[in-house]
Amino acid sequence: MKFVGIIPARYASTRFPAKVLALLNGKTVIQRVYEQVKDCFDDLYVATDDSRIADVVTSFGGKVVMTSEDCKNGTERCFDACCNLNIDCDVVVNVQGDEPFIQRKQIETLMSCFADERTDIATLVKPFEQTDGWERLSNPNSPKVVLDDDNFAMYFSRSVVPYLRGVEQDEWLDKHVFYKHLGVYAYRLDVLKKITSLQQTPLEKVESLEQLRWLEHGYKIKVGVTNIETIGIDTPEDLERAKEFASSIGLCWE
Repeated sequence: MKFVGIIPARYASTRFPAKVLALLNGKTVIQRVYEQVKDCFDDLYVATDDSRIADVVTSFGGKVVMTSEDCKNGTERCFDACCNLNIDCDVVVNVQGDEPFIQRKQIETLMSCFADERTDIATLVKPFEQTDGWERLSNPNSPKVVLDDDNFAMYFSRSVVPYLRGVEQDEWLDKHVFYKHLGVYAYRLDVLKKITSLQQTPLEKVESLEQLRWLEHGYKIKVGVTNIETIGIDTPEDLERAKEFASSIGLCWE
């Protein structure tokens, strides 16, 4: 199968404008992401509507494609990029531009989901650890996923699911494996075209999770499980944590 990676990157961000251009140990965040995954795909592009991001990507030798300013999210930007490039591939992988610690093994896990012919879309989860505690488990900014026996997603929620009846909250992580959703996706090319034309659905609106739209319309989302920890950069504080995380794991970036 042919896999093409696309890194959607926008300049505007309410909590951290220009975050993909912030420096992380001497290189921009977007360059860190690009270099982490560049050897995973048959081709790789940064998709952006901002010339400042495009100029930075070009300066470090990356490939860039300009997309519409009207794209509402990364999925739409991936599809717009595919249209502009006239891409011919089996699967498009959406790599978030603010995840500089994403690992090759995670991408390989994601791509392996398409060995199952039932897979329309794939994504990743990481099990919560007992040391995470209730505060991290219940954080609504960290969506949870319920899986079936074949590792297809049954539901995504900002609430803690499933609910453990009769168990004290401080014991939940001891009694059940909860899965944290990592926001990286891959789509069969024909499925990507279809899902970008779907109307919003009730569950998507109430949870503010676009993947629920796909489930409500009957698409099958295969889930790969990873134990690798990553740090997404949504705020200036996250950038500082990312620097500390790189140091704590002994990451020697050039």
